[in-house]
Amino acid sequence: MYEQLVDEIISGRRLNRDDNLKFLIEGDLESLRKGANKIREKLCGNHVDLCSIINGRSGRCSENCKFCAQSSHNHTGAMEYDFLDADEIIAECKRNEANGVHRFSIVTAGRTLKGEDFEKAIDVYKRMDEECSEISLCASHGLLTEEQFVRLRESGVMTYHSNIETSRRNFPNICTTHTFEDKIKCIKAAQKAGLNVCSGGILGMGETWEDRVDMALTLAELNIKSIPLNALTPIKGTPLENLPVLSEEDILRIVAIFRFINPTAYVRLAAGRLLMKENGKNAFLSGANATITGDMLTTSGNNTAQDKEMLTRNGFDIERR
Repeated sequence: MYEQLVDEIISGRRLNRDDNLKFLIEGDLESLRKGANKIREKLCGNHVDLCSIINGRSGRCSENCKFCAQSSHNHTGAMEYDFLDADEIIAECKRNEANGVHRFSIVTAGRTLKGEDFEKAIDVYKRMDEECSEISLCASHGLLTEEQFVRLRESGVMTYHSNIETSRRNFPNICTTHTFEDKIKCIKAAQKAGLNVCSGGILGMGETWEDRVDMALTLAELNIKSIPLNALTPIKGTPLENLPVLSEEDILRIVAIFRFINPTAYVRLAAGRLLMKENGKNAFLSGANATITGDMLTTSGNNTAQDKEMLTRNGFDIERR
């Protein structure tokens, strides 16, 4: 049913806000998945990008994001600790490098990273850049300045992660201690400094399907290279603890929507893969071509060995490029 549109996207057409996109929400799911998978195959190939993260500083975050276990506004019992020892971070990077993971990121709780902790991060990235030459370095440290982004790039970081979380309309329902515009400003500053940007968000936070399409369009307009899609894992002690989890069918439609609107990006599965059968196999056949592997921040993730086995068995290429 979408064959002509799929071929047009493969040939260079890009969907935008002037298009009637109701078919993404209301159309037959299997047809949508088939179209998204064809776009992925033709424009991205069969390579799946693997990344892993380490929680480099945990808890006591000043921001009031309603989904987050690490917010000081929520009462979840999440672990709290200062910036990790450099040797511990580097050892984890080397372990992931040896396991064939393509990217590794330090993620820190808090509105931003500055002072002594930022200098610690710079030193660790420089060491990893020297000692872990086969793995690409990413970073996620909140709302940084352009000057800080330049220093990250100079220390060996190639990609910066900053989720927009949801649509512009829905963002104030999720967080009020910073704004959607703060997020956009951060992303543009990182890009100006020469970094690729990884930005997505969390689905299942009470947003509408129209919000999900709007979020995908915003990321396309920002030319985002990697889009992590998290299905909300409701955490006790957060304001969203009683929300229902997404069905696998909804997750598959979301993945397909983001592939139609962002045809050449890494559509990256993140938290919530355990809500799907076979570690999310069908999502990789619905347009996804990347994933976070290993443990998530505060919710269980997928074992790297299991991921590699499942992906290889289903014909995907996970060799390091």
